[in-house]
Amino acid sequence: MTGVSRHVGGVLARRLAADPGVDKVIGVDVIPPPRDLGGAEFIRADIRNPMIGKVIAQGDVDTVVHANVIATPTFAGGRTPQKEINVIGTMQLLAACQKAGSVKRLVVKSTAAVYGSTPRDPAMFTEEMSARRLPSSGFGKDSIEVEGYVRGFARRRPDAEILTLRFANIIGPRIRTSITDYFHLPVIPVPFGYDARLQFIHEDDAIAALARGVTGSATGVINLAGDGVLTVMQAAAITRRPIVMVPLAAAGTIGGLGKRFGLVDFSPDQMSFLAFGRGVDTTAMREAFGFNPSFSTRAAFEDFARTVSPVYPSFDAVTGAVGGIFVATQQVLGRGKR
Repeated sequence: MTGVSRHVGGVLARRLAADPGVDKVIGVDVIPPPRDLGGAEFIRADIRNPMIGKVIAQGDVDTVVHANVIATPTFAGGRTPQKEINVIGTMQLLAACQKAGSVKRLVVKSTAAVYGSTPRDPAMFTEEMSARRLPSSGFGKDSIEVEGYVRGFARRRPDAEILTLRFANIIGPRIRTSITDYFHLPVIPVPFGYDARLQFIHEDDAIAALARGVTGSATGVINLAGDGVLTVMQAAAITRRPIVMVPLAAAGTIGGLGKRFGLVDFSPDQMSFLAFGRGVDTTAMREAFGFNPSFSTRAAFEDFARTVSPVYPSFDAVTGAVGGIFVATQQVLGRGKR
């Protein structure tokens, strides 16, 4: 399993190691995980290096979980190492899997960002649909390339079972992503004239879905998201953050400033997402994959929002304060009349 130094990968490795149906879990990453992996074995290895093949061969691995496609450049040290890990790393990993006869199943953690975000998008993307306009940069572009290499692997190894899980934005109280950084901003920039629809999946549901994918037999491509949608403004209201409307043409500049000051790291494609949103159909998630998230989109976001300190007081606090001032004023005026 790759990517065990980050939250989702680390928790998943620990969960799988505790599963009586799993004999052994080998977690690999370039840095040691910050949390205990339980019964999982950790090997410090870089999937960009062909040596990853030795790890797979010596471990007699039958299932590979690729959870090391990095969404945020700052977590990889910049855009260049992010792309190297995502694209070159995937190529090396799949080359190693192709050579290893022991590998019978591949589970890939992908993203709904492969569908892009444009004003011409359908209300809901099904797994058979493709982007109206391909993402031009960042995580979405990398993920399209990763899925392309996975399809190539499928042609070369028709005997292997392959499952690609396309997650909506993963959110929760313990995970940090570009979208959680965005909603932690003291003032949230929203493209003027837009209020995009957003879907989320809770971090616990994402881990449960990956575990099901590893131990189950489902194959193909599956969209995953919690029920319902939220708009950007609804989400900002839940976090009790003020918003500022900015022209869409200036959104890239705003994102660049946020990156420069270390507040948030957004690519132009992610800014398009905040303008046009995205929706994915989850029929296959329920019927073919047999998975039902515990959290709806709203409930997942609300669980995350508990970790966000409000910039301004709640409505009740404001009305209470105004009411108190009104009562005190009336008392003063009453005493003055007497």
